[in-house]
Amino acid sequence: QVQLVESGGGSVQAGGSLRLSCAASGDRNSRYYMAWFRQAPGKEREGVATISNFGTATVADSVKGRFTISKDNAKNTLYLQMNSLKPEDTAIYYCAADNTWWWGLNARYKYWGQGTQVTVSS
Repeated sequence: QVQLVESGGGSVQAGGSLRLSCAASGDRNSRYYMAWFRQAPGKEREGVATISNFGTATVADSVKGRFTISKDNAKNTLYLQMNSLKPEDTAIYYCAADNTWWWGLNARYKYWGQGTQVTVSS
């Protein structure tokens, strides 16, 4: 079992940048597929970016060219670099992980963090 803790959220103006971090702790014996999701008020949870345990990354079309996912295996930390932020990026951002299957941008991951708020003002 793994515990996930997100950090780095905040309030920025449109065009700004933020870097989210997700620290994983607990199970150090398994390799995890990981992903970032977001959920805005009144909307369904949306997959933003994902990375396999081999480092293959995929990002949603809505953030392609602006967001980058990366992972530091030595620190057991997942990152999401968000540039050129738009008001529509406002949401709670969640980190997710699974050691049995790479769900891609499908929200079927086994483990979830508590989320971090990102607010982008125009």
